[in-house]
Amino acid sequence: MKKFSRIYIEITNVCNLSCSFCIGNVRLPRFMNTDEFSNIIQQAKSYTNHIYLHVLGEPLVHPQLEEFLNVAHHFHMNVNITTNGTLLGKTQNVLLNAPALRKVSISLHSMEADSPYCKEEYLQGVASFVTAATGKGIFCELRMWNLGADGIDNEAIFTPLCRLLGLDNAAQEGARIKINERGNTTLAPRLFLGKAARFTWPSMNESPTEQPIFCHGLRNQMAILSDGTVVPCCLDSRGDIALGNIFQTPLPEILSGERAQALYKGFSARQPSEELCRRCGYAKRF
Repeated sequence: MKKFSRIYIEITNVCNLSCSFCIGNVRLPRFMNTDEFSNIIQQAKSYTNHIYLHVLGEPLVHPQLEEFLNVAHHFHMNVNITTNGTLLGKTQNVLLNAPALRKVSISLHSMEADSPYCKEEYLQGVASFVTAATGKGIFCELRMWNLGADGIDNEAIFTPLCRLLGLDNAAQEGARIKINERGNTTLAPRLFLGKAARFTWPSMNESPTEQPIFCHGLRNQMAILSDGTVVPCCLDSRGDIALGNIFQTPLPEILSGERAQALYKGFSARQPSEELCRRCGYAKRF
C-alpha cells in the first residue's frame, strides 16, 4: 500500500491570531472531536507513520489536544505540530509529556508588529518551551518564512531569543549572519532555524503559470480538514479540491477516486489537472 511521508490533520480551523500573511478562514469554525480524530488515525496508519497537526488554525487552542496526542501514541503515530507559539506556555506540560510528539515548528513570523501579545513574554515562552523540549529529545524548528517581505526586522525577534536560549556568542553571531539566508541552520542539538520567503497561497484570484508544475500533493503528502474533507496538500485550506470526506467514504476509496488519480497523473506529467494548482505560489519552489 502506498506510503506518504506525512499526512496533515487540521484538528481545528480556529486561530487566536489574524496574521497579515494568512489566507484566512472562510469555512465554519470547527473543532474535530476525539472520535473523529481516532477514526482518521485508524485509516491513516496504513499510509504513514507521521501526522502533522496543521493546515489552517492553531492546534494548541484545541481543548482536547492531550486526548489527541494519546490517541496518536496508541496507534504508534509520530506527531509533528506547527504553532504560532503564543500558547506554548499554557500547553507545555501536555506537550512535554506526550510520548508521540516528535517535532514542534514555531512560526516566529507570526509575531507581527501589531500582535496583541507582548513580544518579551512571547519570546520567553518560546525559549522556555524549546529548552525543555529539546532536552527531552523533541525536535524544534524556529521558522521565519518572511524573507523579502517589506518592513520585517527578523533580528528584533531572533537576537533576543538567542540570548534567552543561552546560545553562546559564536552561535549567536553565526545565526545572526544567516538570518536572512534561505535554508535551514542548526542552532543546537535538535534545534533548527528554518528560513524561507513568503509564498502566495493558491487562489483562483492569482494568475495561472504556464510553466511545468510539479507538486508532492498525493505523492508524499495529503491533508484532512477539520470537517473530514480530504485534500491533496496542506495549502488547500478552503477545500477547493475536495477529494471526498473521510467520515463518509473510506480513505482507500477516496485516493483511488477519479479526481485524485487525475491529480496524481497530472503532476507526474507536470500538467496539473486542477486549475487551483496552476495558481499556487508554493509549487514554484519545486
